[in-house]
Amino acid sequence: MTAVPDLIIRHARISTLDRQNPVADTVAISNGKFSAVGEDADVMRLAGPATRVIDALGRRMIPGLIDSHIHIIRGGLNYNLELRWDGMPSLADAMRALKEQVDKTPAPQWVRVVGGFTEHQFAEKRLPTLDELNAVAPDTPVFILHLYDRALLNAAALRAAGYTRDTPNPPGGVIVKGPSGEPTGLLLAQPNALLLYSALATGPKLPFEYQINSTRHFMRELNRLGVTSAIDAGGGFQNYPDDYKVVEELHAKDQLTVRIAYNLFTQKPHEELADFSRWTGLVTPGQGDGFYRHNGAGEMLVFSAADFEDFRQPRPELPAGMEPELEAVVRLLVTRRWPFRMHATYDESIGRALDVFEKVNREIPFDGLHWFFDHAETISDHNIERVGRLGGGIAIQHRMAYQGEYFIAQYGQAAVERTPPFKRMLELGVPVGAGTDATRVASFDPWNALYWLTTGKTLGGHRMYPAANLIDRETALRLYTQANTWFSGEEGCKGQIKVGQLADLVLLSDDYFSVDEEALRHIVASLTIVGGRIVYAADQFAAHDAPPPPAMPDWSPARSRAGYYKATKAEQQQRALLQASALKACQCSAACGVHGHAHGTAGSSPSADRERFWGALGCSCWAA
Repeated sequence: MTAVPDLIIRHARISTLDRQNPVADTVAISNGKFSAVGEDADVMRLAGPATRVIDALGRRMIPGLIDSHIHIIRGGLNYNLELRWDGMPSLADAMRALKEQVDKTPAPQWVRVVGGFTEHQFAEKRLPTLDELNAVAPDTPVFILHLYDRALLNAAALRAAGYTRDTPNPPGGVIVKGPSGEPTGLLLAQPNALLLYSALATGPKLPFEYQINSTRHFMRELNRLGVTSAIDAGGGFQNYPDDYKVVEELHAKDQLTVRIAYNLFTQKPHEELADFSRWTGLVTPGQGDGFYRHNGAGEMLVFSAADFEDFRQPRPELPAGMEPELEAVVRLLVTRRWPFRMHATYDESIGRALDVFEKVNREIPFDGLHWFFDHAETISDHNIERVGRLGGGIAIQHRMAYQGEYFIAQYGQAAVERTPPFKRMLELGVPVGAGTDATRVASFDPWNALYWLTTGKTLGGHRMYPAANLIDRETALRLYTQANTWFSGEEGCKGQIKVGQLADLVLLSDDYFSVDEEALRHIVASLTIVGGRIVYAADQFAAHDAPPPPAMPDWSPARSRAGYYKATKAEQQQRALLQASALKACQCSAACGVHGHAHGTAGSSPSADRERFWGALGCSCWAA
């Protein structure tokens, strides 16, 4: 007999992703799981006197989104310290937000913009200059991380971080110095981003209780975007178990609003085997519960196998001694039946890693052990097939939406058309899951990732992929839900709106399946439920919301600004009118997907040189 539901949500347009029951309009939830999914009259008969009923008002309902590659634990520790430029449409907007934050940030605190944006998303198509940063913040340290390629520090941040004319360049990084020999404030990864992260690590940190609050606010921001589960990929400067105490305390207090499966990321070169030998004695894969559980090793297995994805730089060659180090770690993991994931950007790196995996498999069979590559932007069909034969998968992220223009400048338009070849991966039958790689490179917004999968566009508007390499919206959504459960070993537990699965769902602000492609990027949740519990509610459902305490400290950027900028309906309409008016005024025959015509460029940026910059990208109107 079906239990009396705790909650019923009715009158929704439900995309269940259950092929046996693909559409419904009402769901019932009992004890944190879906207990009925079907027609309103049938489900409502199950209601009891204590059943809570919410009318969805015809909104689109989807399963809760799952990010298969995000640094949620590390990101949560710092979220309240960071000003987010994610999604901001112009540098003017970004600098205005920076000035507002500088004015409220007390000494000795820094103002930090730590990734999640690209200069190409801005109307001006450029980053701020160091002079502009110093004018806005003469005394408050400002640190801006742009992708994996550079960091901008104002003069106050240079002083706070201790950089002087005598500071040497670290391996793989450059501290740019002016004619006088003094550092200018520009730090470059060439190609190693350790210099950028080391500079960031010198800034003040939040105390433990504030980190608790910060993590709750990061999870709430993810809930606002419809994310209900995440697979944490570890990260540099994130040691286990010390840096996991915050998330473990939140779990113990039942305050997690995003389900987390975490991988362990080795921290020091040449000590990787010692790390994994110790950790395999401390925790076992699957240990935990539906809200917080261990997921194996990676994404860093050995430092010598890491190929940094700074597409402004040539592809790095992995050292000759990589294979023995990787083999020792993989042999240990397979012996102890630990699933693993491995960062690998380029096909050349993937081929060498597969040589190691195949060697280990011949001696110690993988035999169904879940393992996968992360990223794989340039993987070949041959290596996709090798992954499949070893029973592996590939977790892709929308990093190319942020770096596509740089990749094209380095390798050409033809090379970008399958970066990564996610449709081909699906055709070859390899498990594929989608995510973001947030927070320091791409942003945590899943709707940008879904936009990228279905349109092939960068945030700057350049269409990278031909239609033949794209997937439809339902397939993309499946990669962000049901397919991602393979990567955490939770197949059949969640990812669909189906009786018996965990009751994780989202009511959307706009219908994912019917809005135009540009509107995809502005979707948010109106109602998010995790395990039958409402974790975010807005719009007509706002009365059901129970937000966490205000962001701490009281000057935190998270107090006054949402993490990811989303245009309101009125702003979207105004932007569309302005674009239409600009196109009419300039008499162009078609909208340009690269730079929005000459009136969209900034005179001080490289994009102002139409012949060398736009022509290199193959722009459709550069000859106009």
